[in-house]
Amino acid sequence: MERRTFLAGAAGAMAAAAVAPKMAKADELPIGPLPGTRYPDAHIEAMDPRFKYKIGNTYLERVATGCRWAEGPVYFRDGGYLLWSDIANNRIMRWSEDDGHVSVFRAPSNYANGNTRDREGRLISCEHDSRRVTRTEHDGSMTVLLDKFNGKPLNAPNDVVVSADGAIWFTDPGFGKLSNYESTGKAELELPPNVYRIDPRSGMATVVYVSEAGRPNGIAFSPDEKKLYIIDSALSGAVKSDIRVFDVNGGKLTNGKVFTADFTKGSTDGMRLDVDGNVWCSMGSGDPAEDGVRCFAPNGDLIGKIHLPETCANLCFGGKRKNRLFMTASTSVYAVYVDTVGAMVP
Repeated sequence: MERRTFLAGAAGAMAAAAVAPKMAKADELPIGPLPGTRYPDAHIEAMDPRFKYKIGNTYLERVATGCRWAEGPVYFRDGGYLLWSDIANNRIMRWSEDDGHVSVFRAPSNYANGNTRDREGRLISCEHDSRRVTRTEHDGSMTVLLDKFNGKPLNAPNDVVVSADGAIWFTDPGFGKLSNYESTGKAELELPPNVYRIDPRSGMATVVYVSEAGRPNGIAFSPDEKKLYIIDSALSGAVKSDIRVFDVNGGKLTNGKVFTADFTKGSTDGMRLDVDGNVWCSMGSGDPAEDGVRCFAPNGDLIGKIHLPETCANLCFGGKRKNRLFMTASTSVYAVYVDTVGAMVP
């Protein structure tokens, strides 16, 4: 190659680099340990002596990327894989723990959001676009559990949990039908932003909570299922979201109160509990320094944080021993081993 040709090519490359848009921080991250990882990993921060869950010789890692808005993680221990929703791409993704292989589990997914499993190990999903809650049977067929209430279409089911008696509890805030990004188009919401319970015997649904000031979002049971936690999002004023807790009396909720409301630097979206009754919830959409996960003691005190490079939407415990925390965060899925076990069954 002649020198003048090389110099011309180099100059062109430099000019292109000068005008190219700077990559977002997340675009530069690898799969695997985050850059600069050193034991003990500084991404896991103890705020209180009660946070005993940091392991000194493990690290935060990025296990998958390429999503538009990652949500709804659920782990299948009997299969050794994680499922999560890539809502805006209208698909559910699958990550295999044995070799890190990522594949599409379902597309289209009807813009599915929250996912969980029932006590028979079947996948339960909240679908924005079809405005319904579905169950994927063991043979791969799908059963519609609920798509209307009192003759009106649901808003856009968001998150879901299943109790030991087989009842399905889910939130229906309507976020997914407020735009054409997480569904095929906007739709008029005909119902209030409710939390519902589907009876396991009759299949009938009842309203167990009507959001007082916002839209119900994440939902999770305490280990003994005597309490139900609900994230109320998009509240008015300075607080963007809070977590409320209720006593569970059969198919009803009583004695509702605010569990924690300190989310002025962002908002929380999804949560799960460990066997000690600690509430692990997502954090983001605000101060980037707060992106990640927060851990609250059973009395509501903030005791620990996990810092992520992206806004976190949801999380779940998984792995063979349910001691690996998986976090769906914007474009990616992150994971870290913790010294506790998730309370969710199976």
